[in-house]
Amino acid sequence: MSEIENGPSGPPLPDPLEGAPAAIVKGRSGVSLVWLIPIVALLIGGWLAVKTFTERGPTVKIEFGTASGLEAGKTKVKFKDVDIGQVTSIDVSADLKSVIVTAELKHGSEQFLTEKTRFWVERPRVTASGVSGLETLLSGSFIAIDPVRNGKEARRFKGLEEPPLFTTSEPGTRFTLRSPTLASLNIGAPVYYRQIQVGQVAGFSLDEDGEAVSIDVFVFAPHDRLVSTSTRFWNASGIDFSMSAAGVKVDTESLMSVLIGGVAFDTPDTIDAPGESPASDHVFPLYANRDNAHEKIYLHKERYLLFFDGSVRGLSVGAPVMLRGITIGKVLDIQLQLSVEDLQFHIPVLIEVEPERIAVRGDRGALDETGMIRRLVAKGLRAQLKTGSLITGQLYIELDFYPDTPPSVLAKEGDYDVLPTTPGSLEALTNKVSAILDRLEAFPFDRIGKDLTDTLAGASEIVNSSALKQGIVELEGSLAEIRALAEQLNTDIAPDLAETLRQTTATLQGVRRMIEEGSPISVELRRSLNEISGAARSLKTLTDYLERHPEALLRGKGGGR
Repeated sequence: MSEIENGPSGPPLPDPLEGAPAAIVKGRSGVSLVWLIPIVALLIGGWLAVKTFTERGPTVKIEFGTASGLEAGKTKVKFKDVDIGQVTSIDVSADLKSVIVTAELKHGSEQFLTEKTRFWVERPRVTASGVSGLETLLSGSFIAIDPVRNGKEARRFKGLEEPPLFTTSEPGTRFTLRSPTLASLNIGAPVYYRQIQVGQVAGFSLDEDGEAVSIDVFVFAPHDRLVSTSTRFWNASGIDFSMSAAGVKVDTESLMSVLIGGVAFDTPDTIDAPGESPASDHVFPLYANRDNAHEKIYLHKERYLLFFDGSVRGLSVGAPVMLRGITIGKVLDIQLQLSVEDLQFHIPVLIEVEPERIAVRGDRGALDETGMIRRLVAKGLRAQLKTGSLITGQLYIELDFYPDTPPSVLAKEGDYDVLPTTPGSLEALTNKVSAILDRLEAFPFDRIGKDLTDTLAGASEIVNSSALKQGIVELEGSLAEIRALAEQLNTDIAPDLAETLRQTTATLQGVRRMIEEGSPISVELRRSLNEISGAARSLKTLTDYLERHPEALLRGKGGGR
């Protein structure tokens, strides 16, 4: 043990640690508990990071035409008014034509993000069919989603500029209609079944070839079961006002269809088999009106030419062609032609007939239609113009049999067969009146008038002659003598005649008293009649006996005994 020096000049001091036990240094055998704190913090942080990563929802990019009403960090993504995400950023697209909205959705949304999923911005809107999105006036605009499970997974979407009328969760069925024009239909227009609204127009688009318009309609369940392959859809927009040979007709579905348009459908009752449930790609034609929709569709059509010599005023394209009151076709074209050979005007009318409208007993395939038409024409088939309405003056073409018409055959004019025609009822009446007028014109009125004038002149000469005047004077004298004779008869003969009548009356009364019931003459007369009757019976008995026994005339009644 060393000593501690006291100083440079003093003696050394004793060491205070001298005799103390020496320290023994040992190594640490475990980890300090202090290190548990950072380790636990590290584990918790890692777990939170993993949890945050695993529970982080998908990020989607939605393309919109404008970002009106949208704000990054505030605008929500909602499904049925439930927040399922939020907009994180809004950027302009590279082509500067749209905006790209990036939104982060909640965990579990991946299964609904398919190529069929739709996004749109919900904001206040006023349309012809109603007002929507009023709740956003206070809460602000938000992005709505219509999730669809079926389909290919997607993370980039094209947002809808207008909200869809129906989501995929709405019970019902979507059908596609095809029409030459859109007419006055619009999105949200009602769909009617027997004047009850059962759906709405969901959308429309022009076909790629530009020849027609495809219209999507949505029919609510359970009314969608009313639609089959034989169902007919027609445009019920506005007021259907028509004036035809049948008269004036006005048809409409409702006041709403008049204002914003509409579609109606029905399944006509026919003897044919009922339709089946339509396939998903089935397309229905959209007819112009109810009448066209209820007309049966026939594929086989035949065209014929008719020539009329008289006026066809009142006949228009589309006028019906009828056979004994049943429509079998329509008028396609009306022309006015001038024949160079005879300088005569002719009016050819092209008609279209649907032979399938006529039910044929037996095998239709074995029917020779051309030969049948020839036989019908030979039998008296003719076309005639008839008046359909006295109010409108519309004409239609009637096919019927006229056996009394002159014989005719089925002619040919270009590519069409020519059916013979007969004058209409009015034209026939006009022809008869013309014939009567022609006969009256040929009647010799002048000669008859001259003869009548001569006769009157002769009669006047006779009347004014002296002989006639003398005859009249003599006739007056004769009448005076006859009058005097009558007065004499009344004076001399009338009293005697009255006395004779009085005596005759008295005689008749006496005769009546003699023959009345209970008078002596009546009693005697009745007794005489009874005796005569008895004698007649005895005589009849004698006659019968002599017929049986003629020998009694010789032998007597008892001679045979």
